Amino acid sequence: MTNQRSASSQHAPVTVIGLGPMGLALAETLWDHGHTTTVWNRTPEKADSLVTKGVHRPGTVAEAVSASPVTIICLKDYETMYEVFDSAGDALKGRVLVNLNSGTPKEAHAAVSWATERGASYLDGAIMVPPPLVGQPGSVFIYSGSQDVFDEHRATLASMGDPRYLGSEPGLAVLYNTALLEMMYATMNGYLHATAMVGSAGVSAVKFAELAIDWFMPTVLGPMLAEDAPDLDKGNYPGDLGTLEMNLNALEHITRTSEEQGVHTDQPRLMQKIASRAIADGHGGKNYLAVFEVFKKATQAP
Repeated sequence: MTNQRSASSQHAPVTVIGLGPMGLALAETLWDHGHTTTVWNRTPEKADSLVTKGVHRPGTVAEAVSASPVTIICLKDYETMYEVFDSAGDALKGRVLVNLNSGTPKEAHAAVSWATERGASYLDGAIMVPPPLVGQPGSVFIYSGSQDVFDEHRATLASMGDPRYLGSEPGLAVLYNTALLEMMYATMNGYLHATAMVGSAGVSAVKFAELAIDWFMPTVLGPMLAEDAPDLDKGNYPGDLGTLEMNLNALEHITRTSEEQGVHTDQPRLMQKIASRAIADGHGGKNYLAVFEVFKKATQAP
């Protein structure tokens, strides 16, 4: 991210509400891309570095929203958004709100109603990269809700990162975000547990990563999951190359090895439990993908 203002022509003015690390990155990127930028934060001092560059810092939320046709919201959650904009009054009328908070699909739907009642257009979204990658090639932002709003302001959104429109369903962006975060944490937990397992034999994390990260994930796991995606949509889990019952045997070995090596066993036990549930539901002769049928159903009370 450069500290020099873009030499390109001036773009549409934009306001950023919320100046945590991500909000600061958004505001700086928008400014660097030639947007007249206004910011507001409950702790005004967080904007000092931006103000020295020429970014505007009004005293109230109403003034900040009124300064631009589009306001980017980067706050903790939806409740915080409501609290912050409570004092904005009529300033929201005729404005566009692009909310990059985290939360749930139900909260996204409620936010659409909240914005509509105040005369504002609304687009829900999520940031899929950490602050240092905002505005960089390969950064992705996802959005859902009004396609008219997305299309009209796509150029502004593109200043922050590659804008991906998921559809008119308002809750899709936050749902995608939550699903991808779950995948991130589950993958990290799998890698960390595996690293602890080989680490019990004195293998360094750096050494293990050479095989696990540099080869296994991009060469084996990633392509395999991409190839299997159509079967998930079809509910097709042929067991000719390996059944779920065979995979349960491997999961039992992971648990037993964890016990022998003196590392945590909760995670492999949970994987065993899920596979056992799928087998109990009649999927034992299918491949491991059949656990997808377990995941699609709500957890039953014990």
